[in-house]
Amino acid sequence: MLIAALLLLVVVGSVIFNFLSPWTFLDIGSNWALIDITVYITFVICGVAFVILGLYMVWWIYKYQYQPGRLAEYEPENPKLESWLTIITTIGVVVMLAPGLVAWNDYVTVPPDATELEVNSEQWRWSYRLPGADGVFGHAHNKYITVDNPMGIKEDDPFAEDDIIITSQTIVIPIHRKVKILLRSKDVLHDFWVPEIRAKMDSVPGMVTYFWFEPIREGVFDILCAELCGRGHHTMRGEMQVVSLEEYETWLDAQVTWAEYKSGTLPLSDEAQKGRSVASEGGCFACHTLDGSTAVGPTWKGLWGTIVELEDGSSVLVDEEYVRESIADPNAKIRKGFAPGMVAEELNDEDFSALIDFLKELVPAEETSEEGAVQE
Repeated sequence: MLIAALLLLVVVGSVIFNFLSPWTFLDIGSNWALIDITVYITFVICGVAFVILGLYMVWWIYKYQYQPGRLAEYEPENPKLESWLTIITTIGVVVMLAPGLVAWNDYVTVPPDATELEVNSEQWRWSYRLPGADGVFGHAHNKYITVDNPMGIKEDDPFAEDDIIITSQTIVIPIHRKVKILLRSKDVLHDFWVPEIRAKMDSVPGMVTYFWFEPIREGVFDILCAELCGRGHHTMRGEMQVVSLEEYETWLDAQVTWAEYKSGTLPLSDEAQKGRSVASEGGCFACHTLDGSTAVGPTWKGLWGTIVELEDGSSVLVDEEYVRESIADPNAKIRKGFAPGMVAEELNDEDFSALIDFLKELVPAEETSEEGAVQE
C-alpha cells in the first residue's frame, strides 16, 4: 500500500507542478507559433500517457498486492490487448510527429522575398555578414580563412567588396522582415539558438545550414550556443535586437563593408553602437551628419580630439567636458559659422559614456581642422 500511495503522490504532484511551475516558454518573438503548438501537442500526449500509466500502476499494485495462497495466472500472450496497444501507440506517435514534420518543412522552405544573413561561428564567438547594395554575397570558404580574413571571403570576388562585415556580438534585425539565416562554422560543431525566435540550427564545419524566420515584435533577445563546443561554450553568447526599419537603416549605415574592413576600417564596438542609438533616438542626426558634409549643425565626422573655433574668437578642444557642456547648455559655446538653436538635453552617465565612445570611433575626416563640433 505504501508503494501505491507514493506512486499516486508522484502522479498527482507532477500534474499540480505542471500548472504551478514558474518555468514556461518565453514570449514568442517570431512567426514560428507552429513550433510551440508542436511542443504542446507532444507535451499533452506524453502527459496523458504518463497519468494513465501511473494510475494503472497504482491500481495494479493495490489490487494485486500479496495475499497468502493467491497464485498469479500465467498468460504469455494477449492478442487483443497487444492490438489495442499497438493501435493507440501508433496514433499517438503519428499525432506527435506529423505537426513536427509540417513545421520542419516550413522551417527550411525559405520564402523568395527573404533577405539573407550569414552567421559565422567559432570558439567562442559569433560574427555576421550581410550582402551589400548588390544584394549578392561574395564567395566565402574556410580554406580562405587567415588572420586578416577571419570569414574566409574570396579576395578576387567583385561581389564581396560591398558585403557588410559585423564583428560585434550584437546583430540587428528589422521587424516584420523575413530573414534567411545561413550558418557556417570555422572550427567545431556549434548551434545557433534564439529562444524567443524559436530559432535553432546546428552550424556544421564544412557545410552551410539554414533556416528562416520573421520577427513579429521588437526587443532584445539572447543568442546562445546550444551545442557543447568546448570549455568556453558558456561564454558563447550574443544579442539579437529586433528594431523598427528606421532604426535598422541607421544601424546599417554605421557598419563597414569588406573593402573598408580590408583597408583598416573597423566596425563600431558594441558600446559605440549603443552611442549611435542614443544619438539617433535623441534626434541628433536631424542637424548633424556623419559623412563630413555640413547641415544645420556641424558634422560629427572627425570631431573627436580636434580644436574648433567659436563665435567669440576663442578655441576649444573637443573632449568629454566640452561635449557634456554642449549637450546640457548648447548656448554656452557657439561654433563659428553656426547659429544657436539646439535644445538642451539630459543624458545619464551610461548613455553619455556610450555617446563618447561613438564619437571616438567615427572615421576621421581628411581635414579635421575644418570639421565641426557637437555644439550647434
